[in-house]
Amino acid sequence: MAIAPGTTLADYLVPARKARSLNFLRNAALIVGFSLLVAVGARIAIPLPFTPVPITLQTLAVLLAGAALGSKRGGLAMLLYLAEGASGLPVFAPVAGSPGGYLALFSFTGGYLWSYPVAAFVVGWLCERGLDRSLLTSALAMLPGSIIIYLFGALQLGLVLHLNFALTLAYGVTPFLIGDLIKLIVAALLLPTAWALVRRVNRTKSPQEE
Repeated sequence: MAIAPGTTLADYLVPARKARSLNFLRNAALIVGFSLLVAVGARIAIPLPFTPVPITLQTLAVLLAGAALGSKRGGLAMLLYLAEGASGLPVFAPVAGSPGGYLALFSFTGGYLWSYPVAAFVVGWLCERGLDRSLLTSALAMLPGSIIIYLFGALQLGLVLHLNFALTLAYGVTPFLIGDLIKLIVAALLLPTAWALVRRVNRTKSPQEE
């Protein structure tokens, strides 16, 4: 069975159903599940003494959500995550000096949160075109998502805290480059590995199906 273009990893790991209601429940479960994955990543937070922005695993979860679910479902999962946090659920990363609930979206770390639906959508769009099938192209698919997170996050950080360009980079970008590079590599390794398993399973099933 050939891997059809435009499909995502989730479409093969959790196949679509014929009934529309079951398909709706399947997609809803995937969206909710990945929103919770980002929430778990947010709770794994390491504060740094030289920046008000902590290190978290959120960005890795955002990249994986976009890649696994595709553009629409990945973007919706991140919008759901923002709605969960805005409603007061403890899903945002604990940040010293930042308010909880919907006010977190307008605080100095809010730009990173706003970036997640856009980053997941872009990564998902690229992965729907097959860029998640090999290590090099997976990394290329993840890179725009990381850049979007930096752009949104650093911009709001600088505006809210009234930082100049150099301080904005020092607080919101530079401390996270190495860690985010590692996350990008991890995500780029996971996706081709998962697709290799999918292809192996498909080759095993094909003779039986014929």
